[in-house]
Amino acid sequence: MKVVFNQQGAPEWKVNLNGQSPEQMVGAEWLLTNNRGGFACGTPAGCNTRRYHSMLTGSLNPPANRVVAMSNCLETIILPDGQALELSCFQFDKTFHPDGCKYLTAFRKDLGVHWEYDIGVANVIRSLYLLNDSDTAAIVYTFSNLSGPFDFTLRPLTAMRDFHALQNASAPLYSAWNEQEITVQNEADGTGVLALYSGKLRFVRGPQWWYRFFYRTEHRRGQDCFEDLWSPGVFAGHINGEQQVILWACFADRKENLMPLARLDLDIVLDDARLSQKQLLRGCPEQDGHRRQLYLAAGQFVVERTISGNSAPTILAGFPWFMDWGRDTFISLQGLCLCTGRQNIAAGVLETFAAAVSEGMVPNRFDDYGAGAHYNSIDASLWFAHAAFAYLRATDNRKTFGDKLLPAIEQIAGAYRRGTRFGIHADDDGLISGGDADTQLTWMDAKCNGVTFTPRYGKAVEVNALWYEILRHLEDYYNGKNPDLAASYRKSAGQVRESFVRLFWRQETGCLNDCILPNGTVDSRIRPNQIFAVSLTYSPLTPVQQRSVVNVVRQHLLTEYGLRTLSPKDRGYIGRYEGNGFERDRAYHQGTVWPYLMGPFIEAYLRVNNFDAESRKQCKKMLGPLLEHLTQAGCIGSISEVFDGDAPQEPKGCFAQAWSVAEVLRAWMLIND
Repeated sequence: MKVVFNQQGAPEWKVNLNGQSPEQMVGAEWLLTNNRGGFACGTPAGCNTRRYHSMLTGSLNPPANRVVAMSNCLETIILPDGQALELSCFQFDKTFHPDGCKYLTAFRKDLGVHWEYDIGVANVIRSLYLLNDSDTAAIVYTFSNLSGPFDFTLRPLTAMRDFHALQNASAPLYSAWNEQEITVQNEADGTGVLALYSGKLRFVRGPQWWYRFFYRTEHRRGQDCFEDLWSPGVFAGHINGEQQVILWACFADRKENLMPLARLDLDIVLDDARLSQKQLLRGCPEQDGHRRQLYLAAGQFVVERTISGNSAPTILAGFPWFMDWGRDTFISLQGLCLCTGRQNIAAGVLETFAAAVSEGMVPNRFDDYGAGAHYNSIDASLWFAHAAFAYLRATDNRKTFGDKLLPAIEQIAGAYRRGTRFGIHADDDGLISGGDADTQLTWMDAKCNGVTFTPRYGKAVEVNALWYEILRHLEDYYNGKNPDLAASYRKSAGQVRESFVRLFWRQETGCLNDCILPNGTVDSRIRPNQIFAVSLTYSPLTPVQQRSVVNVVRQHLLTEYGLRTLSPKDRGYIGRYEGNGFERDRAYHQGTVWPYLMGPFIEAYLRVNNFDAESRKQCKKMLGPLLEHLTQAGCIGSISEVFDGDAPQEPKGCFAQAWSVAEVLRAWMLIND
């Protein structure tokens, strides 16, 4: 894939597809997003391979209650002799039909995504754009180099279902229409309304169910993989020269909220998209192509959340299926917002979660369906405090910090000392303990069919590294302001440091234990969680211990795409993240590689080497494969959630993950700045 930079310095991706089969074109994916949590995604072939692939997925309660509205389109060119040339590509079980890929010459991604076709009688470019502030898509067909006139028909294929589900032909979908515009609804539930409009094509009613579309990625993941899609009819027109035809699609919770599609102007839409892109790239060095790609990727995860009728910024953990998770949000915030100069967004995200503090805890996540917040995490609150202090360092905005964020941090610190949900409390040794055999409160939280794969209840190493850091931050903050509070936090931090080293340091291996269970059982398996005891602002370890931890992690866990979650020398190691849900959950933290962990590893590596020139050079090499991943298989222009632990390390999980992008960007800036 070739990446070029336009006159505005924005990256554009292009892959030549001449002669490739559909099998060769469905490996990579693309993603477009808006600021409501809506999105479109698919493959360069135009063939959907996931239930989440669509031309338009919108949100009933932004960014929650997402609905796949329009799944795909069947495009047909009908020549005067009756011959039909179909541009589309679908898969039905083992068969690709139609196989429009034989006409496909190139795929491009910039402000939108573009498919270039050479059908012999004409050249056709199909483009897809999303509007930023509404769940509206423009599907644009540009015809050129015609050898003669022909007819063109466009059949929308709709799903109108929850984006986690699959549709079937028993669903009561219906439409209302006039000559140019139709609306589609699902009569059985409140999945919103889809409006379709074309100024140059007339609508011809012809409802059809299309059966058993096959989604190969779902099949590979051991999930249901067949879907039926409904079409209300076709949009048809006569093409007799170079021209452009647009199908507008708009999704809303009810008809009164639909965008007036007849008034939309593509040029204005593109101007708005260019302005948004320019704002995302503001302050990004023009000569740093990697950083510019990461800046744009970072912008896809920052959306607006509607709370009590008001909008506030938040960060989605990943596409296509994650919502805003507290832990992911605050690990991501530094890279996505502070590194990109979006301090106001960072403040808004922090304030959104600060306002939701309950019993000294920030939400671990907001519900997929807008039903409120979930508080089932031991570390999300500590990551919130970490991000808040990073915001203070980056902005020196003491008023926002003192008025909006500090009260939440103090609530967290107080509750963690006294005790809060899930038995989370400071033990007699000052360390934080929490959870039991039935709970999964750390980020290694995979659990399936009642099986807890990584039981890390009790005292987890990264939780207590964060706890020590927060106590030290509070001590520093109150120095010169409140000597008594500063002294109290200093005393607590001193106790935590002594206890941390005594319980977690393992002299014989030169690294840290991963977890201490409540009964005193030590989990000494080599995991990446210990790297945070070196990468965080304050470390409880001596310089010699810090260097040793970095060396052990590098030897056992470092790969081209991040850190493994378990040493390959461990008998519980699983090298491939694949299979059904149970098998994938079992492998999730037992060897699977996480790109986001490259951020703390590089920070720790630079720190123990005093940020010297040689360590920066080495870190650039370490980041190289992940930067190349931006243009390779996976999601074009983004970074995947996980990779296999064993070679070949294929990307898996979410194809675009917030903290993967954030931590790679932050690491790149640590190296270069």
